[in-house]
Amino acid sequence: MSEVFAEEQLLFTPVTPSSDAIATIFAFPNAYNVGITSLGYQVVWATLAGRSDVAVSRLFTDARELLPRDPELVGFSLSWELDYVNILNLLESLEIPIRAGDRTDSHPIIFGGGPVLTANPEPFADFFDVVLLGDGEELLGNFIEAYKQVRNSSRNSQLRYLATVPGLYIPSLYEVSYETGNTGAIASIQPLDSAIPATVEKQTYRGNTLSVSTVVTPKAAWENIYMVEVVRSCPEMCRFCLASYLTLPFRTASLTDGLIPAIERGLKVTNRLGLLGASVTQHPQFDELLDYLNQPQYKDIRLSIASVRTNTVTETLARTLANRGTRSLTIAIESGSERIRQIINKKLEQNDIIQAAINAQKGGLTGLKIYGMVGIPGEETEDITTTISLLKEMKKAAPKLRLTWGCSTFVPKSHTPFQWFGVNKNAEKRLKLYEKELRKIGIEFRPESYNWSVIQALISRGDRRLSKLLELTREYGDSLGSFRRAFKELKEQIPPLEYYVHQDWHTEQVLPWHHLQGALPVSTLTKHFNEVTKVGWVDNRKPKFNFVET
Repeated sequence: MSEVFAEEQLLFTPVTPSSDAIATIFAFPNAYNVGITSLGYQVVWATLAGRSDVAVSRLFTDARELLPRDPELVGFSLSWELDYVNILNLLESLEIPIRAGDRTDSHPIIFGGGPVLTANPEPFADFFDVVLLGDGEELLGNFIEAYKQVRNSSRNSQLRYLATVPGLYIPSLYEVSYETGNTGAIASIQPLDSAIPATVEKQTYRGNTLSVSTVVTPKAAWENIYMVEVVRSCPEMCRFCLASYLTLPFRTASLTDGLIPAIERGLKVTNRLGLLGASVTQHPQFDELLDYLNQPQYKDIRLSIASVRTNTVTETLARTLANRGTRSLTIAIESGSERIRQIINKKLEQNDIIQAAINAQKGGLTGLKIYGMVGIPGEETEDITTTISLLKEMKKAAPKLRLTWGCSTFVPKSHTPFQWFGVNKNAEKRLKLYEKELRKIGIEFRPESYNWSVIQALISRGDRRLSKLLELTREYGDSLGSFRRAFKELKEQIPPLEYYVHQDWHTEQVLPWHHLQGALPVSTLTKHFNEVTKVGWVDNRKPKFNFVET
C-alpha cells in the first residue's frame, strides 16, 4: 500500500467484502493529490467500498492500493480531457488491451464516468466497454446489480444486457456511418439491432441530499479540505454553459437535513471547509448558511466557495470569507459588453458588476478574480474595448482591490445552444489585445492558452474517428503541434482539424452525440439559441437553422 493512504481520515466505514465479491479497480487517471480532491471520485469510491458485494481497490498514476490479480471491473473517473493518455497508460500497465474490440472474455469490463464522458464520450468510445451517462447516485447501484445478473456470461452477453439499463451506454453496440467515406460528416448512428435502445438517456439524481467528502487528507491538492456540495447545476442557463445545461435541473441541498449536519461532521476532523457548486450563493437559504458559519464556534475555520454569482456578492459575504481566511473571490461576467451578455443570456447589469467589486473591498477582501471569455459568437473587437473600460471602472470604484482578469476562449460544448458554433479564429488576437491594454492600467491578466482551447474544442465536438488520433498524440505529446502532426499523418482517414474545431455546423447535421440524450431535447436547445435574435444580432457566422420540431 502506498504511504499516502495511511494519512487519510475516512468519514465512512468501509464494509468487509464477501468471499465472492466482485473484484474491482476504481482509477483516477492522474496523480493521487489531484484525484483525491475530486469529490465525484471520492463519493463513487466510498459507495463501492460500502458494498459487501464489491471488493474495490484504488489506482492513481503515482499510487495504488493492493490490486486484484484478476479484476472483473476496472473503472475510470474522467474529469479532464487530456487525462485520457493516462487511462491508456494505466490499461497497458494492467496488461489490458486499450481498445474494447481487442478484449476477450478473459479481460475485465472497462467502464467510465465523470463530466467529460457524460458530455461527449465519442472520442473515447473505442476505449470503453461501458460509459455511465449522468449522476452516480442513479447509475452506480443499477450498474453493479445488472452486472451481477450476467456475471458468469460471455462478454458479448454481458454488454448486451447492460445496454438495457437506463444510462448505460455500450459504444460497441452502435454503428456510425459517414456521408463521404471516412472524412465526411456523420450520416447516421444506429444500434446494431432492435434489442439495443436507439437512444441512451443521461440519468439525473433529483434528491436534495448532495455529495460531501468521504475522506480528508493532507496529501490532497487542497490540503485537508472537507467539501460539501451546496447546489448542483445552475439556474442561469448561459447559452454556452455545459455546467448548467447538461446537469439540469438546478438542485439545492437541504439546509437542516443535509448541509448543516454534514458540515458539523466534517469540522470534527478538519478546519478547512469548501462549499461547492456552479452557483453556490443561489441556494435559497444561503444567507442562513452564512449566519450558521458566522457563529463563534466556527471563527477558526478556513472557508472557501467555488463560485459566486456576481450580483450576490454582498458585503456580509465578503466579510465572512475574509474573517475565515479567504483573501479573494472569483466571479464570472464573461464580457463587459452588455450586448454580448444578452447574446449568451448572462443576466447581469454593469452596475451589478461594479457593485460586486465595491462590496468585496468593503468586506475586507484584498483580491477579486473576474472570469471572462473571448470569441463568443457575435463578438466584435469593440466588445473587448467595452470590457476594458468596465475593468477600469471597477478599479476606480475599488482602488484597494487587486483585480485579475482570467480569460478563456469560447469552446462549443455538447448539449448546449451554442454547440453548433466553431471556435472563433480571432480569439487569439483578442487575448493579445487584452494583455497589451490591461498591462497599461495595472490589472493582472491570466489567459487560458488558446492552443489548449483548440484541443478542448476538438475533443468536445469529436466523434469516434478521433480514437486513432488520440493514440498517435499519446506518442507525440499533448501539445497542439502534436495534434496537428497526427492530423497530417491521418490525412484522408479522418476529417481535418478545421472541421472539428472552427467549422460552424448546421442543425440538420447528425452530431456525434445524436444518440445520447442530455437534460434537454434538441428542439429546446434550438429555441434557446434563436432567442439571441431578440437583441438584433446579425452575424454571417450564425448557423442556418432549418429545424422542424417533433
